[in-house]
Amino acid sequence: MGALIVFAPDWLFTIFIATAASWGLYEVAAMTGALHMVAIPLFAVVGGVPLFGLLYGGEVGWLVPALVILMMLALVARVAVAGAPGTFRGPRLVFIGAAYVGVLFPYFALLRNGPGGIGMLLLVILLAVVSDSGAYFIGMYLGRMKLAPKVSPKKTVEGAAGGLIATMAAGLLLFQIRGGTWNAGPALLFSAMISLLAQLGDLAGSAFKRAAGVKDSGWIFPGHGGLLDRSCSLVFAVVFAYYWSR
Repeated sequence: MGALIVFAPDWLFTIFIATAASWGLYEVAAMTGALHMVAIPLFAVVGGVPLFGLLYGGEVGWLVPALVILMMLALVARVAVAGAPGTFRGPRLVFIGAAYVGVLFPYFALLRNGPGGIGMLLLVILLAVVSDSGAYFIGMYLGRMKLAPKVSPKKTVEGAAGGLIATMAAGLLLFQIRGGTWNAGPALLFSAMISLLAQLGDLAGSAFKRAAGVKDSGWIFPGHGGLLDRSCSLVFAVVFAYYWSR
């Protein structure tokens, strides 16, 4: 993946993201039980149109992706409060999942193919990895208070705080190594937002699976689940980084 980000021409990376997002739409359809002819128009309009429109026509402003992110966060809140043992399946969940992939996934290409985008995308990925690792290890050794047990039973408040602190520290270091022009304030703010959005994105992916009543989004990565399992912590962060860097 790293080599593709660094060395692929823009058109090839765009095709890669289009292919990945198309597979993501398939995973949404499989999770929600929408693998039938009736659901194809919904996926085409809600997922396919924005996907290829954004990839090949450019972004349309921050409002649309913000609304999709808010829909996913509303799903997190619903599952966190009421739980959703597979009872939320239906057109609403299909719509949310198709919009999530179709509207937000193109921002991987929009960010990477823009000015300074290669370095920015790599930075987001590194910070998201630090956030996830920090949350995991701090949560393992110090975690006591559950963060959202109905959404993701293993996540803790202490782990979330640890991931945030680790990401901010890593952000300062990475910006110095990268030779950026930001001072400490913007670097810390950017890093904190990446950690926050990475953790919210991970919760959103978990909430969607809970609502759909599945354990994993797919099988493309044996032992690690599907494409959406491996990318959920990056999606919100990539959208934020795109608009931050404009």
